[in-house]
Amino acid sequence: MTTKHHAALIYTMVLMAAADRDMTDAEMTSIGDMVAHLPVFRDFDRSKIAATAAGCVDLLNQEDGLDKVLAEIKKALPEKLRETAYALACDVAAADSKVSQEEARLLDLIRYSLQIGKLPAAAIERGARARHLTL
Repeated sequence: MTTKHHAALIYTMVLMAAADRDMTDAEMTSIGDMVAHLPVFRDFDRSKIAATAAGCVDLLNQEDGLDKVLAEIKKALPEKLRETAYALACDVAAADSKVSQEEARLLDLIRYSLQIGKLPAAAIERGARARHLTL
């Protein structure tokens, strides 16, 4: 069974990947890599990634889907994992080396929904940018 915080973190990443209606291979690979390697997912059954992501897409396709997904993420995450969720969203946005206008707007919505301050958000964004730079 997927625990609620795992689902919320995966929903956040899927939401970000879908922001510009073009889920790139780089974004999907990034999601898989994060689930495979980050400590917060150590006790998550990775065979459930696809089903969890599909649950997010199903919710998104409902009326007011974006609002429902954001509310579900906030409700399921303990406060101490809200910055983690934002960091994961930033990493997905940066995975394909460009952040579209839609992705930037969604990052704002996620930051606002999860009540993350502007300074912590800027630091998280800067870290994501640094991790994804190439020559």
